[in-house]
Amino acid sequence: MASPRTITIVALSVALGLFFVFMGTIKLTPRLSRDAYNEMKRAYKSYVRALPMLKKMGVSSVLLRKSIGALEVACGTVMTLVPGRPKDVANFLLLLLVLAVLFFHQLVGDPLKRYAHALVFGILLTCRLLIARQPEEQPPEKRLLSVNGDEQPPAREAAPEKGKMKVS
Repeated sequence: MASPRTITIVALSVALGLFFVFMGTIKLTPRLSRDAYNEMKRAYKSYVRALPMLKKMGVSSVLLRKSIGALEVACGTVMTLVPGRPKDVANFLLLLLVLAVLFFHQLVGDPLKRYAHALVFGILLTCRLLIARQPEEQPPEKRLLSVNGDEQPPAREAAPEKGKMKVS
């Protein structure tokens, strides 16, 4: 049976992955929701206007929106389908992306209700990354202590119980 830690990581990975695939797709095409797509276009135009440095670098609102949308779709797909270390890399990239989006929202002065979802998903990405990076706890009977490079059984097996003598 899978450990609660594994179930949590898988559930968070799938949920977050699907969310970012969905949001990235909305940024790329109006097929899912024309209203949401048009809102994204408007928002990214205001982000580029607020950061003239992007214009100087040749980054248009369309390029910024499509780049972020493609990155969300790619990382969301990895989070949902690919096992192992690539999930952690995708998680980290999405976390950086969420921080950038939060910066953009603050820059243009959006109210909290416009970016609350980014805060929540940023927290979820952080939690998933922290849980995934913790070492898996082994059951006590499988744990071995290392003394001078030699593996020893756990202390409770090596020493006799208090008041009892070990006879060999």
